[in-house]
Amino acid sequence: MSKIQSLLLIIVICIGFSASAASEIYIYPNKGQNAQQQSQDRYQCHVWAANQSGFDPSTYHATAPAAVHVASASRRHYPHRRDLDPISGAAGGAALGALGGAIGGDVGKGAAIGAGVGALAGIFSTAGSHQRKKEKQAQISAQQSAQQAQQAYDLEQDRANYKRAISACLEAHDYTVK
Repeated sequence: MSKIQSLLLIIVICIGFSASAASEIYIYPNKGQNAQQQSQDRYQCHVWAANQSGFDPSTYHATAPAAVHVASASRRHYPHRRDLDPISGAAGGAALGALGGAIGGDVGKGAAIGAGVGALAGIFSTAGSHQRKKEKQAQISAQQSAQQAQQAYDLEQDRANYKRAISACLEAHDYTVK
C-alpha cells in the first residue's frame, strides 16, 4: 500500500468516526416534557429533518465499493494483445532473422541474430508490460481511494445537514440540543 493510499485510508476512517459521532444528539426538555412527549417530538423532528436534508440515518446502509481487477479488465478490452516474453520474442526474432538471412545468403547466422534481438525485445516488452500493469493498478487503487474519501466526505456532509435540521426542529419544540 502506497503512502498516498495509507493517508487516504486514514482520512476515510477519521471521517467515518466523526460522522458517526456527529449523528448522535442529546436532547434535554426545557419545559418538563414527559418521556412520551419527548419521543413524539423527536420522531416528528426526525421525519422533518430527513425531508429537509434528504438524509435519513435510520435507513442509511453502507456499501462496500466494487473491486476492479486490472488483469481481467485489460484482457477484456484488448483480448488480441499478447505480451511478449523472452521465449516467444526469440522464436519470432529467429523466424524473422532466418528470413533476413535467406535474403542475405546465410540463414543460420540471420536466425541466430534474430533470436538474440527477439529475446531482448521480449525481455524489455515483458518488463515494460509488468511496469504498465503496476502503474495501472496503482492508478485504479488511487482512484478508488479518492472515490471512497469523497463518499465519506459526502456522508459527513449529509449527516451534518441532518443534525442541523433536527437540532433546529427540537429547539423550536423547547429542547436544548447537545
